[in-house]
Amino acid sequence: MISQSPILNRTFRAFRHRDFRVMWCGACASTIGTFVQQFAQSWLVYDITRNSFYLGLDLFLGQLPIILFSLVGGVFADRMDRRKMLLGSQYIQMTCAFVLAALFFTHRIAIWEILALSFLVGVGQSFGGPAYSALLPTLVPSEDLANAIALNSIQFNLARVLGPAIGCFAYATLAATWCFALNGVSYLAVIASLLAIHVQFVPPKSKDSILKSMKQGLVFIRQRHGLSSLVFLAFIATLFGFSYTGFLPVIVQTVFHQGAQTYQLLLISSGAGSIAGGLLVAASEKLKQQGYVVLLTLIGLGASIAGFAWSRWLSLSCLLLFLSGVAMMASASLLLSLVQLIVSDQMRGRVMSVYNLAFRLGMPLGALAMGKVIPIVGVSTALAGTGLALVGIAICFVIVMRDVPIFRRSARQAA
Repeated sequence: MISQSPILNRTFRAFRHRDFRVMWCGACASTIGTFVQQFAQSWLVYDITRNSFYLGLDLFLGQLPIILFSLVGGVFADRMDRRKMLLGSQYIQMTCAFVLAALFFTHRIAIWEILALSFLVGVGQSFGGPAYSALLPTLVPSEDLANAIALNSIQFNLARVLGPAIGCFAYATLAATWCFALNGVSYLAVIASLLAIHVQFVPPKSKDSILKSMKQGLVFIRQRHGLSSLVFLAFIATLFGFSYTGFLPVIVQTVFHQGAQTYQLLLISSGAGSIAGGLLVAASEKLKQQGYVVLLTLIGLGASIAGFAWSRWLSLSCLLLFLSGVAMMASASLLLSLVQLIVSDQMRGRVMSVYNLAFRLGMPLGALAMGKVIPIVGVSTALAGTGLALVGIAICFVIVMRDVPIFRRSARQAA
């Protein structure tokens, strides 16, 4: 029975649409599996190497194919059945998870094999990401799109809470092999959901070359007022504000001198904050100054990261991670909905591939840089520096971009 609460109805209104519900459930199950594996993989990489650089390298190699192939994936997402592209992506990622489980089961694992499989997973994501971003808006009407994006972010961050909890239990009781095997099984859920939905829009075939189609997407971004600024801001936000969670094992072991349970607690704190941030966006009505609100949330994100970097109290660190999760997910949801609402279905794959490239490029570059800087200046100084840099850049955006309509503070100023 549908709830009669106005707040609940407004917050979860995208669930009224059957295909979105089915896709949400499948994606949530798969993402939980991904975070189960990520928990075990990050911990084992640092445990095997005792070098934070390899943590950054693992994150970087997982994102590198997205940097290399995402634009091509966007072109195919605008000329192929997006569901078939997503299915192929899931098959690749599922195979990698089972291979990693087999390697650990036979005790033949080496660090280069973990890194190589991370790269192959990234290859699958480089084609699946643009297809998913282009498919999602076709599952709901335009008036529910912002809500659907926020709810999609909630499932991702619900998985960030449940995944580490399940991963910690599986790692402690069943060993790492089962963490990877559980991730492999979880892909069956999203595969089943993709087979169950009814795709409303299939892109027409095109005889244009891949390079020409890519150029059309870039021209569209440049000509659509404010879109290029949103793409640039997505890159800056992820460069300075989204890669810190990959170095929580360093904080746990060098600052708090604790083990996997403390690592799990910090991940859950960040994930719970992200769920709260997604719910806030989902429950809100359409914001008139959405771009300005994005900048304010990025300032809050940078400040909370800097505070976490210098905290030596575990309870305070959990609170700051919760606040950073709220700001991180609110800014990401608002940015993505701004972009999606001004893009047509015919251009969506290419535009979203550029946006996803900028969004995803920041994380591996930030992680790689952090992995090199932490041994030199220490993890606290490195994290605090990224947080303060994000605060400074967001403040500059507030000042410099105040005359751009989507970043204006108020309607009065817009006049």
